[in-house]
Amino acid sequence: MSSRSQYSARHPMLKKRDDFEDILQERRSSSDLRYALKCYTPTLYKGLVPCKASMLKAIVLQSDHLQHVIRQVSSESGESSEHVTEEASSILDEMAHRLQLSTVRFFAFTLSKAFKRLFRSVCVNEEGIQRLQQAVQEHPVVLLPSHRSYMDFLMLSYLLYTYDLPLPVIAAGMDFMSMKFIGEMLRMSGAFFIRRSFGGDQLYWAVFSEYVKTILRNGYAPIEFFLEGTRSRTCKSLTPKTGLLNIVMEPFFKGELFDVNLVPVSISYERILEESLYARELLGVPKPKESTSGLLKARRVLSEDYGSMHVYFGQPVSLRSLAEGKVNRCQYNLLPRHIPQKPSADNQAFLTDAAFRLVRLQEENMVLKPWVLIATLLLQNPDGLDLSSLAEQTDWLRHLALAFGAFLDWPDHETCGKVISCSLALHRHLLSVSDEQVQLNVTDTLQVDTTPEEAVFQRAVVVLSCASYRNQILHVFVRPALLAVAMQSANSHRKEDVYNCFNFLRNMFSNEFILCPGDSVQDFEEACYLLVKRGALQVSEHEIVMSASGHSTLTFLCALLEPFLQGYQVVCRYFCEETRETLLEKEFIPAVRNFVLKLILAGHLKYYEALSSDLQKNALAALLRLKALRKVKVGDQMMLKVNKIAVNSLEDTLGGKIPTQKPILARL
Repeated sequence: MSSRSQYSARHPMLKKRDDFEDILQERRSSSDLRYALKCYTPTLYKGLVPCKASMLKAIVLQSDHLQHVIRQVSSESGESSEHVTEEASSILDEMAHRLQLSTVRFFAFTLSKAFKRLFRSVCVNEEGIQRLQQAVQEHPVVLLPSHRSYMDFLMLSYLLYTYDLPLPVIAAGMDFMSMKFIGEMLRMSGAFFIRRSFGGDQLYWAVFSEYVKTILRNGYAPIEFFLEGTRSRTCKSLTPKTGLLNIVMEPFFKGELFDVNLVPVSISYERILEESLYARELLGVPKPKESTSGLLKARRVLSEDYGSMHVYFGQPVSLRSLAEGKVNRCQYNLLPRHIPQKPSADNQAFLTDAAFRLVRLQEENMVLKPWVLIATLLLQNPDGLDLSSLAEQTDWLRHLALAFGAFLDWPDHETCGKVISCSLALHRHLLSVSDEQVQLNVTDTLQVDTTPEEAVFQRAVVVLSCASYRNQILHVFVRPALLAVAMQSANSHRKEDVYNCFNFLRNMFSNEFILCPGDSVQDFEEACYLLVKRGALQVSEHEIVMSASGHSTLTFLCALLEPFLQGYQVVCRYFCEETRETLLEKEFIPAVRNFVLKLILAGHLKYYEALSSDLQKNALAALLRLKALRKVKVGDQMMLKVNKIAVNSLEDTLGGKIPTQKPILARL
C-alpha cells in the first residue's frame, strides 16, 4: 500500500466533518426557567429505569468481586469481615454520586445564565448528538472528553440535558469535596469522587472498580472520565492514563458485556478561562485550592468575553471492533470472573494503544480559531509584525493548516484583516498594538521598581499564555515538523539517515506530543505524504530532497519545534553542569527553573517556554527513558543518578549532530 493510501485509510479527518448549531441562540430568546423545568425523559439503555443510589450501593457491596476482596483483606489484616465491610461501605459513601433531577434543574438554570454571559456561542455538532442518541440505546456508553478547563464536565452535562440524553456519572477528583456546598451539589448532579492516588490500598481499588463496572454492566448511565487524568495546563493533549480505561474495558474482556461504545468528545475554547492561572502554575505558583469562597471570588470572570466554544461528539468507537484480533479474551476464562486479574502484557499494550488513538481522535476534531494561527506567528516573531505582514502570514498559515487536515473555524465572507482584527480585540490583554505594529504584551505591565527576575516572570506569563493557543495546533504540524528538523539534523538526503533522525526526535518527544507507540514508520510516511502534497518535498525510494518552493514551509516547521529543542537542550546542560552525580528528584524543578532564569537574564536563552514545569518534567521523563538518568531510592527519598556522557551526547544530538544509534529497522 502506498504512503498516500495508508495515510488516507487511517485518517477520518480527511472526510467531511459535521455542521454545528449554536445552542445559546435559543437560550437567548426563551425563558431559562422554562428550559430548566422542561420535561426531561431521556431514552435509556435497553429501556432501564435509573437505579437509586441506595440500590446501587447494595449491588456493589454484595458483588462477588468485592466480597472476595473483603475476605482477602480480612484474612491478611486480621480484622473481621464485618469491620472490613463497614470500611468498604464508608468508602462508597465518600465516593458515590447521588444524582437528583432537582439539582440538575438548578444547574441547568444557573449555567444558562453563566454561559450566556461568558460565551458568544456554544456550538455543537448535531450529527454527533444523533449518533450518541443511537449509541446509548445499543450498548453501555463511555464518554471521553478532552480536558482543558473546569468548564468541561459542566458543559457536557448541560448539553446532554439540553438534548434529552441520559446524564453521565462523572469521575471527579476528591479536591472538589473541599468546596463544601458546591462539592455536594456536584455529587447530586452526577459526580462521583475518587482520591488522586490510592497506591496499594486493595480495598479502595476494589470498591472503586466495582462501582464503575456495576454502573457500566447494568447500563444505568453513561460513564464520563478524562483520559488525560487532569486538565492540560499547556492545552496540548497529555499522555493518557489507562487505569480507568482498563476498568471500563474489563467487563467486555470477561464476556459480561457484548460491546461498549467509547465516545471521544473534543471541547475547544476560543479563550480559556484559566489562561493566566495555568501560566503561573507552570512557573511554580501553587495551584489555588478548590473552595466555595474561591469560586465566589472568581465571579469577575462573568464580566469577561471568552468568545466561542465548540463541542464535537466523535464517532462512537466499538470496543469489540477495536479489540478484534488484538485481545485474547480466553485468558479471562481461566479464573472465576470475580477474582481480580492484572492485564497481560498483550492486553496492556492494547490498552495503551487504544488510549493513544482515542486521544488522537479528540485532537483531530478540535476546532481551531484564527487566534491559534496568530499566536503561533507572534511567538515566532517576538519583535512583532506589522498588520499587513500579519494578515499575509496568517493567510499563508491558514492554507498550510487546512492542507494538513486542520479543523479550522474561519468566518465565511470576512476579509483576513477583519478576522485578525476581531481576534486581536478578544485577546488584547496579551498584545500591544501601536502604529500598525502587533507584538506580545511583554513590556507594558512592568513597573519602574520591577526586579529583573520579576520582569522575566511577567514576560513568561504572557509567552506561556500565548503558547497555550499555539499548542492547540501542534497535533496538525508535529509529524511534518519532526521530519523538517530531522532533514536539517541529518545533513543528508538519504532516506534512511533522515528516518534515523526522525525516529530519535520522535522518541525524545514522546512525552511532549501524542505519538502512538510503535507508529514511527507510519508517522514518517504521513509526514512525507503531507509535505509532498504541499509541494515542499520530493521523495524517491532512497532520497528526500527539499523542493524549490519548500523553503518557507520547512523553515516555519523547524521554528515551531525550536522552543522544545532548546528547552530539552537546556535541561541536558543543567545535568551536565550539575557538580553532584546524584540529586533529589523533588529538587529538580526548582533547580532547573533557576538555571533557566540565569540563562535568560544573561541573554543566552530567548525561549521563555524553557521555564515551563511541564516541558521540564517531559524532558526529565525522556532522559530517564533513554537511560541518561536513573532513579535510585535512598532511604525514603528518590534520587536522580546522572550519566553525564549519555546526557552530553543527547544535548549534542538535539543541537543538530547526527544520532549515532541505528533505528529499529522497519521497511520505509
